[in-house]
Order: sequence, then structure tokens, then C-alpha cells
Amino acid sequence: MQAYVYKSLRKADTYVFLSARDDFARLPDPVREQLGSLQFVLEVELSEQRKLARADATTVREHLQSRGFHIQFPPTLASAVAPDA
Repeated sequence: MQAYVYKSLRKADTYVFLSARDDFARLPDPVREQLGSLQFVLEVELSEQRKLARADATTVREHLQSRGFHIQFPPTLASAVAPDA
């Protein structure tokens, strides 16, 4: 599965993965407003073997299939909003 990665120019260390390039309509309006402008960073193949720096590739693929997007928050914020295991 291909993913297109964008960084938020308003929120530091926040990245958006999209299932289709430049398909920002998939993002809910409140999310788009909070993230501000997005800058294309990378196109990546999310195979089962793919390792991502700060995200689980399986979770990203699931979100892309169900929502069309995945948001990667900064490490400190991600741990604060992550559900308890």
C-alpha cells in the first residue's frame, strides 16, 4: 500500500499519511484547520516488513484503509493521547 506523507507547517513534528496524494478532503475540517498548511515530504510503500520511525506500519495501513488518513503526533503528545494498553 502506498502512503503519501505530509508535515504540518503549524504543528511541529506532526505528520499526516494519506492514501492518495494531495487528497486533503479525507481530513475532517477541524483537523485541517488545526494542522494548517501541509508540505509533501515523502511517498512510501507500507509493506508488512516496513519499519517506520515513530509509527506502527500496521496501524497506519489500517487507518489508511478505514479513514483514508493517519496522523502521527510528536512523541510527547502521542503518549499523552494514546489509549491505555
